[in-house]
Amino acid sequence: MIAFCDTMTITEKILSEANKKVVKPGEIIEVDVDFVMSHDGTSPPAIRSFEKIADKVWDREKIAIIFDHNIPANTIGSAEFQKVARNFSKKQKLSHFYSHGEGICHQVLPEKGLVEPGMVIVGADSHTCTYGAFGAFSTGMGATDIAMIYATGKTWFMVPESFKIEINGKLSNDTSSKDIILNIIGKIGSEGATYKSCEFCGKTVEEMDVSGRMTITNMAIEMGGKNGIMEPNQNTLKFLSERTGKNPSEFKIFKSDHDSQYEKEFYFDISELEPQISCPNDVDNVKPISKVTGTHIDQGFIGSCTNGRLEDLKDAYEILKGNEIHSDVRLIIAPASAEIYKKAIDLGYINQFIESGAIVCNPGCGPCLGGHMGVLTKGETSISTTNRNFKGRMGDSESEVYLSNAKVVAASALKGYIESPSDIRLE
Repeated sequence: MIAFCDTMTITEKILSEANKKVVKPGEIIEVDVDFVMSHDGTSPPAIRSFEKIADKVWDREKIAIIFDHNIPANTIGSAEFQKVARNFSKKQKLSHFYSHGEGICHQVLPEKGLVEPGMVIVGADSHTCTYGAFGAFSTGMGATDIAMIYATGKTWFMVPESFKIEINGKLSNDTSSKDIILNIIGKIGSEGATYKSCEFCGKTVEEMDVSGRMTITNMAIEMGGKNGIMEPNQNTLKFLSERTGKNPSEFKIFKSDHDSQYEKEFYFDISELEPQISCPNDVDNVKPISKVTGTHIDQGFIGSCTNGRLEDLKDAYEILKGNEIHSDVRLIIAPASAEIYKKAIDLGYINQFIESGAIVCNPGCGPCLGGHMGVLTKGETSISTTNRNFKGRMGDSESEVYLSNAKVVAASALKGYIESPSDIRLE
């Protein structure tokens, strides 16, 4: 490990280690990549570019291709894309190829033990920043950049300035980490952290479970962040040890120095936070639920790489238990991975969802993309646990999408309009 100066952030330390010398914000650097990922939608363009420059990947153990965006294939085009990726994976003998519905890439990689603290992870998907929840530097890139990593194992970055985002307080029963990050995005803005390293810290983050941490880092990109990152906590280390088979002492853990230099610092007390709703058509158009209660909905969706984890399904289960979905609403639920799906079956969640009238889909990105399933038509409104709600995201450009936590989606599906979970519990 190189000798760091004593005023560095976690991101600066990771990039310094990958660059083999101390780096500073604004500096253009070349780094060694520890792991690279692409999915069925982004692999073929990367593969075609790769094949123009190389015959063999740099390390077949450090590349993952995961089918999640259109699984099973819903068009001839998506089937052709998947065929290209299958053939490439076979030819290159990739060790990490997941094409049988294992789940969403950002959930599958940590589950398979492929993410560790201190790693530099690059993915051909904007929400690759999710792995910052585990103390890794992770970010999304385009197909050409991914192709070069396939070939060389290296890429370049401009070292980002860091934002310190400190979160303290205890959430209410109606709220979750989704409300925390929506509130933060509402304050900072969808472009307020462009190309910044968004470092989340504070007592709330220190005590947060893995699912909640992943939700927050996942949406760092929604305020323009280059990456979202947190120092690993005990919950994270326990999860990683179980997945990798390693002792926590074997991980390369980096922590920000006490006097680290940040471009900006933000402080949030979430003790009095009510459920937050991101309103059409921008993710930073965030309002407390009290301002939008009663808004008609046609569809609800619980899933995605942001909120399709077991904790989210449990939240929905507790609201839906013994209740039926409103006759005017279709509720779609898609677990983030096959592992989560199976656990949800064992716990009785899936059976309850079906009894309540929900449509339970296979693990994958599903309705989040507005083309695979759950498409909205003109004039329809959805409330969703996904991460984006720009115009046309889930279907027709004249449809509307609201974003919330899973409890709010479930409560709203029962009523036919946006509703607070607390009002359901009082009935």
